[in-house]
Parts: sequence; structure tokens; C-alpha cells
Amino acid sequence: MSGGLSLSCPLPPSRYDQVLLAHGGGGTLMARLLAEVFFPAFANPLLEEEHDGALLTLPNGTRLAFSTDSYVVQPLFFPGGDIGSLAVNGTINDLAMCGAQPLCLSAGFIVEEGLPMEILQRIAASMAAAAQAAGVPIATGDTKVVDRGKGDGLFINTAGIGLVEHGLHIAPRAVRPGDAVLLSGDLGRHGIAIMAQRQGLQFETTIQSDCAPLNGPVQALLARGIEIHCLRDLTRGGLASALVEIALKAGVHIEISEEELPVQEEVRGACEILGLDPLYVANEGRFAAFVPADQAGYALELLRAHPQSQGACRIGTAQEGRGQVTLKSRLGVPRVVDRLSGEQLPRIC
Repeated sequence: MSGGLSLSCPLPPSRYDQVLLAHGGGGTLMARLLAEVFFPAFANPLLEEEHDGALLTLPNGTRLAFSTDSYVVQPLFFPGGDIGSLAVNGTINDLAMCGAQPLCLSAGFIVEEGLPMEILQRIAASMAAAAQAAGVPIATGDTKVVDRGKGDGLFINTAGIGLVEHGLHIAPRAVRPGDAVLLSGDLGRHGIAIMAQRQGLQFETTIQSDCAPLNGPVQALLARGIEIHCLRDLTRGGLASALVEIALKAGVHIEISEEELPVQEEVRGACEILGLDPLYVANEGRFAAFVPADQAGYALELLRAHPQSQGACRIGTAQEGRGQVTLKSRLGVPRVVDRLSGEQLPRIC
């Protein structure tokens, strides 16, 4: 997600490739579509920040964050959540990554004809519970019904507005050499939970999605005066893609340590079986934070005191460099971390 503009679509990658053949260029599919289609079409200073939402300043000086996202996940229900809780938490988290306290959400539903009413009621109840748990009301919305076979059950769009009550500029451009890179918890559970449910895979224990709202731990950092430079939730493309995007925008070299990366053994094992790298697997309740090194210890204490970030840890440091991410292996050997050339797990959000 960049500058409040993200891209989610249910078409298989081969269909996208047909669209992109005339454009050429490299990078991931989503990055190419943003760079070659949407950023040129909608060019403005708000998008150029390439953040999880747009930061707006009203005439009276009030600062707001605004974000929107669409959800097409299959299956609709998965261990640890469903498309409804995902839609609510996803937009709340995008606002939180801007350093904003979410005020309210909108919800738009595209419902396929024939979707059982009890499924829609169950999802609506899940959305209501997620919104109540985060303290953010769903204030307005819209519903459209499309012909049978045209909507794959249900798609949801949510948008949100949040209030920015501090003077910090929290964005990739604000990252500085020397910043500590903090991670709020373990990696990869959401993507693996979706894949296991979709493919009918059985593990010794059920892997639960980490889907959760992140406004609580972020506000805890802000309330105690932590000088946050950048925040990023680790959704599509996982930790690796998020760090690469930040490194490129900030013009720094981010070095992370494999030994410090928390991955549950069940998730690590599932990734090995499926040929996936936990660094690139999507999360829906995890974020990375860049803070001054001398505040990292206190920031970790605050994060670990919050239920959604009890597993917080320091995983690396931003250094002088040219927009690169490297991973130091357990043997001390560095390797470059790149963006994926395609989607590992489609339809995970």
C-alpha cells in the first residue's frame, strides 16, 4: 500500500501479465501497476509520500489521516478471523501506521446473488465486534448486489478517517541512519492460516491468523513520547517488501538479523513444506517501527505491555546506504533482500 493507494484484485497473475505486456518494466506486479498506471494518472503530493494513508491538514490546522482498502480474501472464513474482521482491522491499521487515532469507518459490500443470508449476517456481526473492540464505529456504507457468478461470494471495501494529535512526521522519508527497527510480533501466521484453510492442509496445531487492530500499541508509543519516524503494517509481501519500500524511499540501508526474527515453529515448518519464505508471507496484525536507537528499549517495554504486541523485538538498524535491505544469516553471512517478482499467496486479504 502506498500513499493511501493500494491494489487488490481477484484476477489470476496471468491475466495481469497480459495487461502489463505493453508496459514492460520490472518489480513486483503490484508495484508495477502502481508505478505505471495509477501514480501517473493520479499524481499529487499526497500520493508521493507512498504511505499507508493520506495525511490532510484542514484550514483550522487539524491533521487527519484518510485511507481505503478492498478485501477479496478466499475463503471468507479462516482460523483467527474472516473477511469482515479483516476489513475492519485492515483499515484501522492503515490509519494507525500514519500515527492517527481512527475516528470512524465506512463499509461497502459487493454481494453476489445467492450468498446465504446467514453468512452475510455472520460477517456483519464479526465486523461489528471488531469495530467495537477497537473503539471505532462504522459510520456509513453502501451495498451492491451483482449477478450470480460475478462476485465470488462477497467483496468488502472499507475506508477510514483518523485524527493526528501529534507533531511528528511519520513516513518512510523520515527514517534516519541509526534508527532501530522494531517488530511488533511473530511473522507469517495470517498467510499460512489462509493457505492451510484453502488447501485443506492439516498441521499438529491449527495456525491462527494474527488479524488484529494495531491502533492500541501505536497510541501507547505516542502517548509516552516515543519519537516514531516510520510505521508500516506487514501485509501484502510481508516484512521483506515493507522494508524494501521504506529503504528505497528513505535512501538508507536497512540491516536485519535472521536470528532475531520471530517465527512460530508451526509456521516455519509450513513454510518449508510449501516452499515459502516467512519474510514474504503476509501478516494482518504486525507492524515494523523505526525509532531513534536511544528510545528503542523503552519503546519495546511499551509494546510488550500491550496484548497485540507482547512479542515485540528489535530486528535491525537503518544505516547509511542507497536504498537496500540485507539480512544477516545465523552464520553471520549477509544477503540482499529483494521484492518478490510475483505474488506468493494470492487472495490473502
